[in-house]
Amino acid sequence: MEYRYAVESDAAGMAALFAANHTDVLSARAGHEFVQGSPGEDTLRAMAGAGALLVADDSGQVAGLLMLADPQGVPSPPPPVAGILDRQETLLWDERPLSTLRWLLYGPVIVDAAHRGRGVARTLFGKALEAARDRHAEVVVAFIEAGNRHSWHAHVGGFGMRPLGDFTVDGRTYDVVATGARPQAATR
Repeated sequence: MEYRYAVESDAAGMAALFAANHTDVLSARAGHEFVQGSPGEDTLRAMAGAGALLVADDSGQVAGLLMLADPQGVPSPPPPVAGILDRQETLLWDERPLSTLRWLLYGPVIVDAAHRGRGVARTLFGKALEAARDRHAEVVVAFIEAGNRHSWHAHVGGFGMRPLGDFTVDGRTYDVVATGARPQAATR
């Protein structure tokens, strides 16, 4: 498995991953993580060109993807992203408002069903933290729809992200979680 930044030719494979894991497809099946958005191939090509997507490449097949973007650079932010941007003063990381920090928007992370359970999401998460450090970010921030317990368990329980708060947009509640992008100092 190769982990790398997405390129424009990955767009069809990434669009297929979004479609297969969309809330309309999976929400009826309890216990599955789901995504809400379904960007088209043109949007995914543009995001790949901007360096906003990481992929897990299994011999030319997109086995997983993860978005990592500057939140200020998201054109026409979807309601949950706008919700985080609107609450930057009250969402605190180590007692500091997000508005005072260099932070990147993380997620979604999507793994093809045939590649789940092989550490793909965890490796993409690690690569996202490396990329965030390279981009001089202090924090990576994600939102998780309140009903997506699988994602909560993976990100908070598995990856150690910390809850910052929640908000409701268009009748849907979202939890905001974050993790530091910089390596922690060794303790004695």
